[in-house]
Amino acid sequence: MNQTLSLSDQIDLQIRTTGPISVATYMGLCLTHPTKGYYRAQNAVGADGDFITAPEISQMFGELIGFFLVNLWQQMDEPKPFTLLELGPGRGTLMADIMRVACRAPGFREAVQLRLFETSPVLIAQQKQRLAAYDAQWIESFDQLGDTPLMVVANEFFDALPIRQFVRKDDGWHERQIGLADGQRVFGLSPTPIPAESMPPAAADAAPDSVFEVHFASGEVMSRLSRAIARQGGAMLAIDYGYAHSQTGETLQGVRNHAFADVLSDPGAVDLSAHVDFAVLGGAARQAGLAAQPLVTQGEFLTRLGIGERASALARANPEAAADVRLAEERLTSAQQMGELFKVFCAHSPGLVPPGFVA
Repeated sequence: MNQTLSLSDQIDLQIRTTGPISVATYMGLCLTHPTKGYYRAQNAVGADGDFITAPEISQMFGELIGFFLVNLWQQMDEPKPFTLLELGPGRGTLMADIMRVACRAPGFREAVQLRLFETSPVLIAQQKQRLAAYDAQWIESFDQLGDTPLMVVANEFFDALPIRQFVRKDDGWHERQIGLADGQRVFGLSPTPIPAESMPPAAADAAPDSVFEVHFASGEVMSRLSRAIARQGGAMLAIDYGYAHSQTGETLQGVRNHAFADVLSDPGAVDLSAHVDFAVLGGAARQAGLAAQPLVTQGEFLTRLGIGERASALARANPEAAADVRLAEERLTSAQQMGELFKVFCAHSPGLVPPGFVA
């Protein structure tokens, strides 16, 4: 493909040459094109980016996850060494807060091998600056993880993995595709139906024109990491917006400058994401032999880990910032803000008891 063309022109050329493309192909090109994808060129995270993640709201988020990881490491009899992997580490804020707290535990700093899975050169540069003290290494493949016990953190990672969409018609399910009409990108349907029995059970009783999103990429990533954890011991913690049980409904969305944007406009400049089907993650984990905790909301998880007590301590230590601390706590835990929308998933070696999942 001609690399001198804009990403928009490259996508249109591909459609003219080979025909309509799937939603998954479109998402992949928009987000991870080698030179023009969103995560290759954009400064996505933060007030000056397109969206703000929980670690950017308050240090409390990362500090409590640091406590969570130390607790599991101690339950595992403090293996030395072990690997701590973050998927899609953003600006490095979450891991910096995790490490600041976790390294207070005797032996943790000496035992941890920090690995980061990231595709954005812009974000890698910021991560290197924030995590310079921890001998971090950046990986491009899970094959680079080695064979030590493995703990994985993924905050708003799975929502950015490509999905496929299918629409129910009278003659079966048709895959949604992206083509061109009058020179503009538009959604359409593949003319070839997929028999209803080929779809997951959750789609069996779907009404006409229902949309079902299939998360093949999420399932593959979860399967690979779950098999590694099953062999080596450890846990996966994933925090994202999504749903507990596979269901119909369209969730693909575009965000730019903290506002919703047309998903077909300006490829490479708009963040694309979809709600996570946590049933897919849980199924992949259990198939590999891991235990999976019942899904909890972010508000429940942080409250059980002690965010209220941590907020009080920060407010006492910094009275001038007390109001901001309480606002951050509310934003992270309130049902009207991030507390209900975001869910927390944990899969782990049998026998571990992850904190935050038992009332």
